[in-house]
Amino acid sequence: MVDAPSPTAPRLAVLDYGIGNLRSAQKALEYVGADATLTADPNLIEHADGVVLPGVGHFGASMDALVRTGLADQAIKVAERGQPFIGICVGMQMLYQGSAEAPTVDGLGLLSGQIQWLPETVKRPQMQWNQLRCEDHPLLAGLDESWVYFVHSLAPEMSSDVIATTDYGGSIVAAAAKDNVYATQFHPEKSATAGLRLLSNFVDLCRSSA
Repeated sequence: MVDAPSPTAPRLAVLDYGIGNLRSAQKALEYVGADATLTADPNLIEHADGVVLPGVGHFGASMDALVRTGLADQAIKVAERGQPFIGICVGMQMLYQGSAEAPTVDGLGLLSGQIQWLPETVKRPQMQWNQLRCEDHPLLAGLDESWVYFVHSLAPEMSSDVIATTDYGGSIVAAAAKDNVYATQFHPEKSATAGLRLLSNFVDLCRSSA
């Protein structure tokens, strides 16, 4: 059972656009000390100390749901206001400009580049634990060489925003960051101790920017 958040717990808004098991991310954030709320309320999102965009499934369907609920515009405003903002799995992919999975659908464009299919030489999806190779970044503190859980068939192309990779038929983007926007291709909420450490690092970033 998750304890009630302390009065000083950072307030996190988990964007509720109706796709996937969004509550698992909310519960994991509560476990590491956040006051996390699953919401589509623009007022709650605006006044949150940090915002989380989880995601599973198809890029096109996820972007459609995000736009239909009005949360695509809200996500862009979050980034513009400077609130700490993290996308997870397909939530990460939606932060980019577009995806080979749905070539006619625009992403949010908060990170530069496209989402590409994993190499044909490997099994798709990658559905396994894999090891991180991390740069020095506060989101990844204590996580270099940690094992985390991936479920994906596509990943971002390499760019200057990449802060962690993993090896799957070559070097694959595992995490990225640009200013107040963060992203992980793996699932922290399914990655045991390492995943909770990453979420705790994000909560600390939210706390320090509040």
